[in-house]
Amino acid sequence: MSILRNRSNAELATATVNDPRWSSVVTRDSKADGRFFYSVRTTGVYCRPSCASRLARPENVRFHATTAEAEGAGFRSCKRCRPDQPSSAEQRAAMVAEACRLIERAEEEPRLARLAARAGMSAYYFHRQFRAATGLTPKEYAAAHRSNRVRTRLSKSSTVTEAIYDAGYNSNSRFYERSNEVLGMTPTNFRAGGARTEIRFATGEFSLGSILVASSERGVCAILMGDDPDQLVRDLQDQFPRANLIGGDGEFESLVSKVVGFVEAPSVGLDLPLDVRGTAFQQRVWQVLREIPVGSTASYTEIAGRMGAPKSVRAVAQACGANALAVAIPCHRVVRNDGELSGYRWGVERKRALLDREVSA
Repeated sequence: MSILRNRSNAELATATVNDPRWSSVVTRDSKADGRFFYSVRTTGVYCRPSCASRLARPENVRFHATTAEAEGAGFRSCKRCRPDQPSSAEQRAAMVAEACRLIERAEEEPRLARLAARAGMSAYYFHRQFRAATGLTPKEYAAAHRSNRVRTRLSKSSTVTEAIYDAGYNSNSRFYERSNEVLGMTPTNFRAGGARTEIRFATGEFSLGSILVASSERGVCAILMGDDPDQLVRDLQDQFPRANLIGGDGEFESLVSKVVGFVEAPSVGLDLPLDVRGTAFQQRVWQVLREIPVGSTASYTEIAGRMGAPKSVRAVAQACGANALAVAIPCHRVVRNDGELSGYRWGVERKRALLDREVSA
């Protein structure tokens, strides 16, 4: 009988060890929490994969899809990891979501201490958790929300002043100090759909195809690459639909030559004033990208980590895809975790060529 029991236990242990969920239990992987639960026959309890309790023998472990399934099989909830309650990750996500709603509903930007007290945390810990979840500090999130709100109000309010106050700015002067950063132009021009904004541009050819460089009065606002210069001009029109696009003269075309020279020989460097337009999060991502040295690469995960927002990998990838300043903001230096090349707005082969040139520069 003992031989049969031992054989049965061995078979149960093998089945558990061969189940891919077992590795999550062994490593106490919190990312697996909520995906499944496991019960232990000898204790009569069921747990989350991340439970810190002593690791059970595999022959005593069973897996369950839901808490109801585990309880239906006669197991009770572990008092240590409390799998029948929201996980700590879920609680943090709910806390951050509530803080975001509070920021969005407030007439004035809530103080950090108030937000932290509402969440039942210290200001330091709340700030850290908020940034990890959203990729922004509470102050940056409030500024980004207010920027979006003023854009909406400018298109609906009867006056610029009304729109500024409706969006939560306490004075005209505070807004006008940041209007170019928020809107990329004056409020009046924004209300007119950017119709008074002048953007000069020129196209050229280089070894990787066609290139378009465009500049506003603030600096270079677009560097686009492709196979068809006419399509690049259409892309520029889509990006700035109401702006006054002006073909560059000979002097401006020298700017194109400077950009092309950098693409062909990255070691020469590129020092240009830039008109960078994007959300607060996008601009943070783009700033980190500009800090990647020529000839080096970083993964999306590493970029998110450098920003202090390790859970924002997908948002980092989206910010890279939204970049309209090729090479000036070097999103081509961002690769997958395994070092392989991933998608690139201007084609993976161009990305490969740009990196090869930088490595050999």
